[in-house]
Amino acid sequence: MKYVEVIAQASSTETILKIAVKQKALDVRLGLEGDDGMRPIRLLVRKDRLQALIDDLQHILGAQPTSRILVMAVEATVPEPEESERERESEAIAAREELVETADRMSRLNLNYFILVLLSTLVAAIGLIYNQVAVIIGGMVIAPLLGPNLALSLSITLGNVRQVRQALVSLAVGVLVPIVVGALIGFFWTGELDSPAISARTNAGLAAATLGLTSGAAAALSLTSGISSALVGVMVSVALLPPATALGLMLGQGEYLTAAGAALLLAIDIVCINLACKAVFFFKGVRPRLGEDQERAKLATVGYALTWVASLAVLLLLNALRQQLLSAP
Repeated sequence: MKYVEVIAQASSTETILKIAVKQKALDVRLGLEGDDGMRPIRLLVRKDRLQALIDDLQHILGAQPTSRILVMAVEATVPEPEESERERESEAIAAREELVETADRMSRLNLNYFILVLLSTLVAAIGLIYNQVAVIIGGMVIAPLLGPNLALSLSITLGNVRQVRQALVSLAVGVLVPIVVGALIGFFWTGELDSPAISARTNAGLAAATLGLTSGAAAALSLTSGISSALVGVMVSVALLPPATALGLMLGQGEYLTAAGAALLLAIDIVCINLACKAVFFFKGVRPRLGEDQERAKLATVGYALTWVASLAVLLLLNALRQQLLSAP
């Protein structure tokens, strides 16, 4: 369940109460009208009714610039809800506004994001060089690469141009930092860089595509269902951080053919993660609210999906050609 507090002009009280009845609010509490003519109204609603309630409220409050809609989580309730209500709550997706806020927070490019990417790259590089799986996992745990991929897919789904730009920049930084840092390490490293951990990140194929697709689907499901995304973030980092770092290491060593394999693996994983995210958002019914935004987002979604599918096909073809080149006598 969710608590929705509406702060609107007192003259809108009757209309808001009708919306509360329409959306089957479990409880309605009216606050006192203030000196400014605004009145708080608090509604208790089930999670599966939250999005429709917010849409209806936005429709009538759009002409009130001072109005506010606040959504608050309900941690517990006494008496406990019936089992049927629990099932509806668990199956309901988060409201559009909650998704946007979460994705925006996770994809914001700031000093903390940059430092975490840098630290995770250093840890992953050590793990790759010395073939230490536990160390590689440690790097992936702290890598903040889940947010930009989720935000990119969600913002295109909702037609949010500002968030698309933000997600692209954050994703670019999250990928380029491991490549650049890895290249510097590879250039100055005097020993051999031939560990099995590095070799495993320089060969792409169907397994890489499967990993990317499952990681992307899990990421989108974690966002829409509101469950913890910590372990899902590790899955996404598994697909992105090690191949990006391995790509940098091989570039630094001048092993360009091997680096091409890591680049293909990285590109395939990025494409598959975003393609799977988009598919989950589509089947979960995540849509813009306004009609004009829906048309723009629909066109962007079709183009987005076709671009990723075409890119995946090209990348798999290039990988097949690379494998033939490597196996040729």
